[in-house]
Amino acid sequence: MTKVLTKTMTKQADDLKKKRTFRKFTYRGVELEALMDLTSEQLVELVHCRARRRFQRGLKRKPLALIKKLRKSRQEAVENEKPATVKTHLRNMIIVPEMIGSVVGVYNGKTFNPVEIRPEMVGHYLGEFSISYKPVKHGRPGIGATNSSRFVPLK
Repeated sequence: MTKVLTKTMTKQADDLKKKRTFRKFTYRGVELEALMDLTSEQLVELVHCRARRRFQRGLKRKPLALIKKLRKSRQEAVENEKPATVKTHLRNMIIVPEMIGSVVGVYNGKTFNPVEIRPEMVGHYLGEFSISYKPVKHGRPGIGATNSSRFVPLK
């Protein structure tokens, strides 16, 4: 009786393991490992039109300096630890596969928001992950909003 129970329990555990296979990340049909090995010309063919135009016109000095700093921080990082945060004002920098795993402090006009670069972020801009405004919290109208708010008490 116990042998039968243990066999069914192990079978259930094996079935659970089979069900829990995670989906592999792909960017436009290219898996992550292959994405990391792409040359810049091959990557340009994969990204969207705006990014393709930007890469074809050439990376300027500041974006190249950021990539260089990210490489350096990753090399200096301890094994299985996050690399040191690299601060930048370059909100218009397009995220490339080489940046995956790095931590970037993106300036939002007031502070540097830490952003950990994940594979899903490839092709997006750094500024998309550091909001530059405080979202509106709609409440009661204040003084001078409209004529209807004229008699609203100050409290």
